[in-house]
Amino acid sequence: MTRRRRRRLGRVPRRILHMLVTLWAASLLVWSLLALAPGDPARRVLNGRGVVDPTDGQLAAERLALGLDRPAWERYLDWLGGAARGDFGQSWRTGRPISDELAVYLPATINLTLAALVIALAVALPLGLLGAATAGRWPDAVIRVVTLVMVSTPAFVIGVVLLYVVVLRWGAGNVVADGTWSNAWLPAITLAAWPAASWARILRAGLLESMSATYLHVSEARGAGRLRLLVTHALPNASVPFLAVFGVSVGWLLAGAPVVETVFTWPGIGRYTVESIIARDVPVVQAFTMLAVLLFVLSSLAVDLLSTTIDPRLRERGRPAGSMAGEAAR
Repeated sequence: MTRRRRRRLGRVPRRILHMLVTLWAASLLVWSLLALAPGDPARRVLNGRGVVDPTDGQLAAERLALGLDRPAWERYLDWLGGAARGDFGQSWRTGRPISDELAVYLPATINLTLAALVIALAVALPLGLLGAATAGRWPDAVIRVVTLVMVSTPAFVIGVVLLYVVVLRWGAGNVVADGTWSNAWLPAITLAAWPAASWARILRAGLLESMSATYLHVSEARGAGRLRLLVTHALPNASVPFLAVFGVSVGWLLAGAPVVETVFTWPGIGRYTVESIIARDVPVVQAFTMLAVLLFVLSSLAVDLLSTTIDPRLRERGRPAGSMAGEAAR
């Protein structure tokens, strides 16, 4: 085995170690939500279960059940061990295991996220290619303005406009969604608006940067058309920063689901989390936050490893793919 191959393989455990450290730091911050939350946790639990004015005995018993009499570090280790096994404890609002409730709502969120990914890719790729192919002309200017508006507009505004125009004015779609594929297109469009616009701008910038390479000028001098240069030569080179921002956006889709699911009454974990926030159900908020962080870290790790496989420059320099995405965005 050559030294270069050993060095490349040695980076994999290091990236995995970075991922584990990130997850540990996130778990410490997420668990601190319970300690920093105002009020008495025992009283909030009892209130959530319908006990409006609990007695001192009920409060003492609930504090004992929650383990509030133990040191903070011991409670944190117990919670961390349970989270590693997928056990986030019980919901303060319903008294049921959080893992069971997440299993009920997760399929609807997965359907919505997959539909949003497909829509975002279907919009971003043509817009990015067309913007790069017509750089400096009116189609490129229109695309840049449209994507800027899409990036700048909050998701709930897009959702409300779609509900008003498509559902109320045109009579298409449903106000109340049931979590199936047939009702996913409106919330999926809303969720896909920001990543689609962001990906299109990143792809356009990466294509234009790749088109400035010297060997492409040689190919153009030999008669290669601009479309062929973009698709055959520039697109593979621009795929690394595009993959980097794609990996980051996968975690963002889950983090942005609560707003979209609330607007469209989508029965997923995002809406479930919003209801838990209103009810101050801290364990559910902790579980959702850790799931979002885990998805973000895993997608970033997968994209990082894939990018170093595609681009030899990253393998040689050990340069993170995310830095290239940032440069392309600028």
